[in-house]
Amino acid sequence: MKAPLLRLFAIGAGAFLLTSAYTRIPTTNTMEGAAKNFLASLTPEQRAKAVYKFEADERFDWHFIPKPRKGLPLKEMTAWQKHLAHALFSAGLSQQGYAKAVTVMSLEDQLRIQEAGQKAPTRDPELYFLTIFGEPSATAPWGYSMEGHHVSQNYTVTGNKVIDSPSFYGANPAEVKTGPRKGLRVLWAEEDAARELMMSLDDGQKKVALVDKTAYKDIFTMASRKAALEGQPTGLPASKLNAKQFAMLTTLLEIYADNVPEQLAQTRMEMVKKAGKNINFAWAGVLERGGPHYYRLQAPTFLVEYDNTQNDANHIHSVWRDYNGDFGLDLLKAHYQSSHQ
Repeated sequence: MKAPLLRLFAIGAGAFLLTSAYTRIPTTNTMEGAAKNFLASLTPEQRAKAVYKFEADERFDWHFIPKPRKGLPLKEMTAWQKHLAHALFSAGLSQQGYAKAVTVMSLEDQLRIQEAGQKAPTRDPELYFLTIFGEPSATAPWGYSMEGHHVSQNYTVTGNKVIDSPSFYGANPAEVKTGPRKGLRVLWAEEDAARELMMSLDDGQKKVALVDKTAYKDIFTMASRKAALEGQPTGLPASKLNAKQFAMLTTLLEIYADNVPEQLAQTRMEMVKKAGKNINFAWAGVLERGGPHYYRLQAPTFLVEYDNTQNDANHIHSVWRDYNGDFGLDLLKAHYQSSHQ
């Protein structure tokens, strides 16, 4: 083959590879396929536990504490069913988000060791429950959730759109202090990036951002069906940040956005971009690492809350909430209006 033809072939192959690299199967298709594969693997008895009607009230019943739950637990699945369950679970998360989730789940074994001999909830890395609402479809609304202690990921799917909230991660311990996993910190980025932003503020900015010298006992929104905070936003407006500080704020929000697949992360970051400087950063508690602290990022359409106060400030709760879209309520409203017309 002559040199010009070789160059032409190389250019063509490169263009093909470049095009292929940016061809993505829609997240909704991946979710639908994974959900159907999982459902096909279930016995009738398992399916009765795993599947609810889309309209069921259980779709809104979420939490992040050890308690009886809806759905089919990993513990009651065969080895190959667990693989299919994780395929669906990971379809709603990025590589980063999935790594966080399974590491959080693994901490149940750490708690079992730490709490040996104590009166404590059952700690089991397989007490995480997968639930499907409705029938996976490219047209009709459906959804699913994976939930257990310190993980609650909720998805609503309509056509080619997905709402991925409430989205909760916790960590207990936030940092493993003893044993073979000593030094493990699952949610280190959420903690360190926020503290870095807080420490970058000058005295005047800190005075506004620090809404309470005592950290709150938990996130305010808890496991509410609809996220809401009373009163006007408090804390430091992003409009009062300099360019470097605003970049740090954006980086912190990207940490939360990047827990979900690229298409969904872009949607979260579009909300951030639309909010612009209309975001308030609030901190409560001490600034030093190891002490009780809380922060939130509050915008007109979304809310991030983070709290680390329990168990001697070694127990994190963090959540991403969509004020109007949690559980797909806005998306479903638009869908039903369109279908009706």
